[in-house]
Amino acid sequence: LDEVRGDAELEVGIMVEVPAAALRAQQLAAEVDFFSIGTNDLAQYTMAAERGNPELASLLDGPHPALLALVAAVADAGHEAGIWTGVCGELAGDPATAVLLAGLGVRELSMAAGLIGEAKEALRGIDLAEAATAARAALDDEDAAAARARGQALLGDG
Repeated sequence: LDEVRGDAELEVGIMVEVPAAALRAQQLAAEVDFFSIGTNDLAQYTMAAERGNPELASLLDGPHPALLALVAAVADAGHEAGIWTGVCGELAGDPATAVLLAGLGVRELSMAAGLIGEAKEALRGIDLAEAATAARAALDDEDAAAARARGQALLGDG
């Protein structure tokens, strides 16, 4: 890592886009300054459902508990190592899911510019401890709709 940085003061991180990387996050955390989880690819590989196939789209629609469990593993490993975890992808821009991600320990969200305002408003309006409780409970939900409903409930809309 120091060889990559040279004399520059930069953070070096990795994209976590496959389940193998998420499951090895504790080992990888020792080598990097941050994690960035690409939820679009991670969901595709977790659910074994190609993103471009409309017949499988429902498998990738929302915060599936299996996907959230991988996000939690990465964020937990990052927290233990003293590094931050971010998320980029469709889930980051969904307010109900953004609060769950924050509850799991994600500290940076990357999304389309048009989604920033609503996500920011949602995050400013929640209690982080309540989000953490809801997010951990969502790991045991049956499906993405149930998990998303937990995030929606934190927003007072559901």
